[in-house]
Amino acid sequence: MAKKKLNKNWLHDHINDPYVKLAQKQGYRARAVYKLKEIDEEEKLIHPGQIIVDLGCTPGSWSQYVRNKLANKTGGGVDGLIVGLDMLEMEPISDTHFILGDFREFRVLRQLDVLLDGRKADLVLSDMAPNLSGIPAADAARMEHLIDLAIEFAQQHMKPSGSLLVKCFNGTGYSQIVEKFRKEFKVVMSKKPKASRDKSSEIFLLGKILKN
Repeated sequence: MAKKKLNKNWLHDHINDPYVKLAQKQGYRARAVYKLKEIDEEEKLIHPGQIIVDLGCTPGSWSQYVRNKLANKTGGGVDGLIVGLDMLEMEPISDTHFILGDFREFRVLRQLDVLLDGRKADLVLSDMAPNLSGIPAADAARMEHLIDLAIEFAQQHMKPSGSLLVKCFNGTGYSQIVEKFRKEFKVVMSKKPKASRDKSSEIFLLGKILKN
């Protein structure tokens, strides 16, 4: 019964959420887009001409935002390259390359290498999050694992001068994740966008310029 009430409360909050309404109005697939938008506007992460990889991109609102930022002002297409990867299917987004599968698999990385054609990403985005069990220690370990994968991916596929933006949770294991970022990046900052719900422990970490 409590779970049913929780779901009902969540649905009520979701329907009345101003960011959900705004996303629907502006044609974005999820309210998460406004988290990226705020961070981008503060940090000037996304510019025409860039190569941008979106890890865990489904349903695609971050890729939509990137596509709009890289869109050619005259004529169609984009100035740059956008690649989204996810283990879940995603509805196509114009001028965005989508690879279905686990980015640790050779087949997926081979497709990525073909698209990159010897180049490296300027920006790697990760809105990935594990399926939460409600057990803090287990959830923290799963989150840390995903962030480890994102850091490893950036080290292999991103320019040394590039930036990595990941989602994490401010709770158990958070300080260890921050330490990992400080070990790998010259500049590290945490971001809590307005679109991130107050009651959520969600926080975003941004690492700029790889150390090694």
